[in-house]
Amino acid sequence: MTSRGWWRTVAVTVVAVLAAVCVSGSEPPDVIRTASDLGPLPSDRYDYTPEDYQREKRASGLLVRRCMAARGHQDFPLDPRYPSDPQVATLTAVSTEYGLLDLDAARRWGYGWDPARQRSDLPRGRRMTAAEYADWPACNAEAGRPLMRGVDIKRDWLYANTRTTGINKAVKGDPRLRAAWDVWSRCLAEQGFGTYADPVAAYTDDAWQRDNEGNTRHTRRERATAVADVTCKRRHHTAELWRDAKERAQAADIARHRDRYTAGLHALRTYRANVSEVLRKLG
Repeated sequence: MTSRGWWRTVAVTVVAVLAAVCVSGSEPPDVIRTASDLGPLPSDRYDYTPEDYQREKRASGLLVRRCMAARGHQDFPLDPRYPSDPQVATLTAVSTEYGLLDLDAARRWGYGWDPARQRSDLPRGRRMTAAEYADWPACNAEAGRPLMRGVDIKRDWLYANTRTTGINKAVKGDPRLRAAWDVWSRCLAEQGFGTYADPVAAYTDDAWQRDNEGNTRHTRRERATAVADVTCKRRHHTAELWRDAKERAQAADIARHRDRYTAGLHALRTYRANVSEVLRKLG
């Protein structure tokens, strides 16, 4: 998935691409910068959302705190840290389902991000004491029960997610999308940035030397490649064609498994009602 011939390109090409894009002026208002700019997909209504995550996080924290208070821990934080920081495996999370889309981010950070940006998923409360940590697993498990009351977890919970692998396989095999990727790849290669099978391959190239947190080195070569990547996507409407392939595959899968998707949606709505009830009662 990586490109091994990029070192042959002279540095002049790198500078030229960066300069050309930087002086191109303001972008049109309808330009695609994020996946949400492409519009909703058929499976979105069946899926867990970032808002669900935030609401569940608070509801779970309130339930855990109540449980911990009953065990004698009266000042337990809503968002506690572990007594010591655990070792976390580094994963390369692609910025969107379509690879990199934001041209400003490409110019500044390539395939990485601002190192000063705080990770939003890290706990923000104080560290648990050893005594609290001993009781926390039981309270954490107890907190999950009211949130999932009435949900058949094995059969219905997030059924749409269980279909992702098959849908992605269908998307990757879509001849119209493969043709779009080929056009994007040639566009990148014509500017001297090697040959990638698809935009995710460019994003995850080992050449960007990600650190323990997954961030890259933001080298000139990397930033220039990222800029060319986004520019080629916009020139050839790669993300739009990719989104269309996803829509076709998802719509076909939903039509084939309508009853299961409906049951999954009912489970999701039951869970959301449970979360709302906890938040209404506790906070």
